[in-house]
Amino acid sequence: MLRLSSFSSGLLALGLGLSGLACSSLFPSGGGGAPPTTGPSTPTGCATAPTHPVAAGGYYVNGNTVCTSAGAAHLFHGVDRPSLEWSQAGDHLSAADFGLMGSWKANVVRIALNQDFWLAGSTYSDPTYPARVDTAVSWAESAGLDVILDLHWSDAGVLGSCNPSGNCQQRMADANSLTFWSEVAGRYQNDGRVLFELYNEPHDVTWGVWKSGGTSGQGWTVTGMQQLYQAVRAAGADNLVVIGGLNYAFDLSGVPANRIDGYNIVYATHPYNESGKSPSAWDMAWGNLTATDPVIVTEFGDSSTVMGDGGTVCASQYSQELITYADSHNAGWTSWAWYPGGCGFPSLVTDWLGTPNAPGAVIKAALAGYHDPAFDGTKVNTQPGDGGVITKPPTDAGGTPPTDASSQ
Repeated sequence: MLRLSSFSSGLLALGLGLSGLACSSLFPSGGGGAPPTTGPSTPTGCATAPTHPVAAGGYYVNGNTVCTSAGAAHLFHGVDRPSLEWSQAGDHLSAADFGLMGSWKANVVRIALNQDFWLAGSTYSDPTYPARVDTAVSWAESAGLDVILDLHWSDAGVLGSCNPSGNCQQRMADANSLTFWSEVAGRYQNDGRVLFELYNEPHDVTWGVWKSGGTSGQGWTVTGMQQLYQAVRAAGADNLVVIGGLNYAFDLSGVPANRIDGYNIVYATHPYNESGKSPSAWDMAWGNLTATDPVIVTEFGDSSTVMGDGGTVCASQYSQELITYADSHNAGWTSWAWYPGGCGFPSLVTDWLGTPNAPGAVIKAALAGYHDPAFDGTKVNTQPGDGGVITKPPTDAGGTPPTDASSQ
């Protein structure tokens, strides 16, 4: 789904074992259209010892299962946090903000980034930007959240051409993206709680170009997912790598014939309630892949509105259906977006206090029902007395980066 910056759009007013699913209590097994007790995808489970290198404190992939270093199957469930793609300072980033996400019982946050803010030599480079990302990662982890760093905006190979007052979502990554991932992966190689989503929403290239690079059809050269993956590993990072498909990351059907060579790879899909992405298309587009590979829905939502008891409200049915389907297919998810931008964004919250709108209420209720093991293998999101770890949101003791006055 095409992302517009706040400037140009005004924001558009697994606790899994071999025998069970980590389904949210919002959609308990059995009856009423809920997911079955055993989904279409059987989880591989975890080996007695890691089958691939594991970044410190992080995860590895075994078959279609993400595993903690302690050998517990794991699913990621959380939210997307935009703003660092269009603002070097970010908007309302603080320890308290990530604490609110943690209070919803999210176990991961996906943070959107911009390579022209990160890379030296860019017109829009900010030497404090990497440190600001460090701070956001630290705040998130203190709140009990793992972090997916997502290369959201890029520059089509012309360093410094991503004017954040417009939109810098390209068809695919470019040569500058290699430098970005070399630096980012090197910076976080010793923190396995940080995952790398190589490119936000690839589109309008062939599967061959998606994998191996080639012509963009717009006069610049695409850098493929295989090259981006290799840049991460060459930097010494064994962290999980997240790779989105085509059609703005929705379509993973071409992955089996164009599989990225490597290890600790999770594939990503972005279903939105728009043409061609209805639930009837999910099996072919991405559900079938969950039989062989870990899949995480790193964006989903519905920008439409419906009539509610008190008037017009943000639509939430699509999100309910998505969570039900993801649960039954052993797929994790992060929902777009933790940002008060209105139904059309689409947003989950109406303010910076974390007040949920209608789809946000669906997400919040679903998150409260999961009991995924933490990165160290212990349980999270539990109730006192059941042997788990109770995660409490931190106070905002570290200060808040300046907000961008032109964004809401």
